[in-house]
Parts: sequence; structure tokens; C-alpha cells
Amino acid sequence: MDHFDTIVVGAGVAGLTAARLLSRAGRRVVVLEARDRVGGRISTDRHFPGTVTDMGASWIHGINDSPVAAAAEAFGMRTVEFTVGGYQPDSRPIAYYGPDGTRLTDAGAQAYIDDIHTVDATLRDVIAASEPAASYRDVTDAALAAQGWDAERTQRVREYLEHRSEEQYGAWIEDLAAHGLDDDSIDGDEVVFPEGYDRLPRRLAEGLDIRLIHVVTDVQWSPEGVLVTTDHGLFAADTVIVTVPVGVLQSDEFVIEPPLPDPVAGALSRLAMNAFEKVFLRFPAKFWDDGVYAIRQQGPESRWWHSWYDLTALHGTPTLLTFAAGPAAVQTRDWTEDEIVESVLVQLRRLYGDRVEAPTHVHVTDWQDDPWSHGSYAYMTVGSTTADHDDLATPIGGVLHLAGEATWTDDPATVPAAMLSGHRAAENVLERSIPIEQAWTD
Repeated sequence: MDHFDTIVVGAGVAGLTAARLLSRAGRRVVVLEARDRVGGRISTDRHFPGTVTDMGASWIHGINDSPVAAAAEAFGMRTVEFTVGGYQPDSRPIAYYGPDGTRLTDAGAQAYIDDIHTVDATLRDVIAASEPAASYRDVTDAALAAQGWDAERTQRVREYLEHRSEEQYGAWIEDLAAHGLDDDSIDGDEVVFPEGYDRLPRRLAEGLDIRLIHVVTDVQWSPEGVLVTTDHGLFAADTVIVTVPVGVLQSDEFVIEPPLPDPVAGALSRLAMNAFEKVFLRFPAKFWDDGVYAIRQQGPESRWWHSWYDLTALHGTPTLLTFAAGPAAVQTRDWTEDEIVESVLVQLRRLYGDRVEAPTHVHVTDWQDDPWSHGSYAYMTVGSTTADHDDLATPIGGVLHLAGEATWTDDPATVPAAMLSGHRAAENVLERSIPIEQAWTD
């Protein structure tokens, strides 16, 4: 049985960043990964000729001061600006359709957008004063009630807030903590990767000792070191960095012994994996509005399918992306691909009639049933506080460290959060500061 300085569990961006920084600091590191590839929840499909499809992470939600943007530039990764990924109401041109299926006038859309901004301004103070057990529904309803609007005007913005909860965190608004969207801000343009996001983890992985298809089932820790059990045998080390998703940490198939102490255990109990799936539809011809980044509809018909994003510019193929998020993802979990597509097309035909042809290619993700994630990313359940993210990363016994998107408070559920958490874990292991830039520079 080999003995390492550090074992890293998981070859996503958090694990690869930590391993790369530790290796450059002279430590002997091994990365154990259950999948047959690196990247974790960054997963790029290249089976459709002439295109790539990012089935997991897609966006950098704000490139200003982003370590991922810096790494992508250093690795020569081409980007395309696409600033609507944060579910903004007006960051770029959006075609809004009313409950009757007709497009809102410019004045009507602007009035609706202004109402959203008005409620958001009130919402900040309501959230700050909220009780620990308050849900995002509680605080948004209070902010709406403060406006004194009629029922129809209120309902349009209420729908927007429900959809924002689902699209940002894949959770129904009543299940998300009041502070669950505190990080909902974009600093700079958002960008996507026409050649695939997976180039980032593949470059980070270069030169590392990575053992793919190594399923970790047990992590035993003590002040003297760690022993990690896999389906390929035992691995020993002085320290371990565990970067598996919250869904795996909470599963019976992944055991940490002794059990996680507080505050780590308490923080973990108040987070949950979401239900969030992507539906990509490629069409023989474009039938939707020119000059818009997204299409959104209002009213009862928008309960599941309300937003479509035009990805045509990435590869020149008419493509729309929509999301099954929160309740829609849960209720369609066992549907066939054809059933999901037909449900989506019913709504598109409300807006565009018989111009909507059958798609030539469809891809629906299945992160809820992925055994190595159990969902797309973590969210704060009712009763959670923003401190739970950082508390989850509290070093344990001087030997056990947790990292990953769920362990970073400022911008959880993102690739930058994963990268920054991996950097922090490496610094905690080394017990000194190191520049994060060493993860992508020579």
C-alpha cells in the first residue's frame, strides 16, 4: 500500500486545483476519481457533428476578477459572451410573452422589468430582517405585499421570483432558504465556451497522478493520518481533501469515519442537492425572434417551461436550451425524452404556431440519477444560513478537508467557487499562503 502526502478524492475543478497546487509545492499527491474522466460536473458531449454540448456547467457568471476566466484565458479557451445565465430580467435583449401567448410591447416589457427591480430593492431589506426559519417564498411575498399592487401585476412578478429560485438553484421557492439567493449577482459579462468547458479540467489535470474509475467508499481519519478505501484497494496519506458533491457526502455509499463533527455536520445537514436538468433542442430552421438572447413567457402556461436560450451563435446550428428545474425536473424524472420534448414544444407552439418543427437532435441531462453527484449542485434549505457554506470547509483534526462548490460562501454552485475552495484547501494543508495563479501558470 502506497503512502502519499495528500489524497484528493474527486477530479472535478476543486480537486484538480488543490492537487495541482500541492504538487507544485512539492507534495506527493494522488487523485482518486470514480468516473472514467476528469471534470466532475463539467461534462462536455461531442457526439453531434460540428457541435459540443456542455451538459453540466456552462457559464462563467461574471468574468471580472474570476479565477476561472483567468485560467481559461491562460489555457487559450475561446469564449462567447452570453449574459443571461444568471436569470437577469434585462441584462441583454429578451423577448417577453404575456399569459395570452403574444409578445409584450417594448413599453409593456419595460414596465414588467421595472417592477422586478422595484421588488428586488425592497427584498434586500426584507431578507436582512428575516427570521432564521424563513423561506425565499416568505421574504418575496413580504416584498410583493409592500408594493400595494393589484393581483395581476403582483402575480407576474411572483412568477418571475419562482422561476428565478428554480433556474438559479433548482429548488422550489418554498424549499429555498430566505438567504438562498444572497449571492445572486453578476460582476461583468457572462461567457460560455463554444469548444467545451471540459478543456479547463483537462488542462488542470495535466501531469497529475489521477486514478480514474476508483470508487471511494470509506475515508478513515485520525490525527495520525488517513486511510481511504476504494474498489481498487487501500490508499494511505498524511492528509485528505474530499471534494465530492453534497449528494455523495450525504449518501450511505460514502462513509467518513469518525463521522463529521460540528460545525461541519450541521452545515451539511442544512444543504441539499437540487433537481436541475438541461434540455437542448436543435432545429432544422430558426423560428424564433431575431436579436434576442432569450425567450420568456408569463402566466399559468409558464409553470414548467418558461425560458429558452438561443445558442445558435455558438456553432451556427439553430439551437434552444431550456431547463427542467425544481418541480419540473422532479416530475419529469421518469419521463421519456420524447415526452419531455413534446411538453416543451406545446409551449413553443403557443408562441410561434406551426413554424415550430420537430427538433433534429435532442439532449436531456440526467444529473438527478448520476451516482457520483445525485443532482446538479447544492442549495440552502430552509433554516440554513450563508455561513453554512464556509462551515462545511472547516478543517477537521488537522488532516481532513472538504472542498467543492458547496463549501464557498461568496458564489456557491459555480465553477469559480469550486476552484477557490480547492485553493483554500491546498493552503490549509500547506499551512501557508500560495498564489492561486500557480494552478494555471508555469
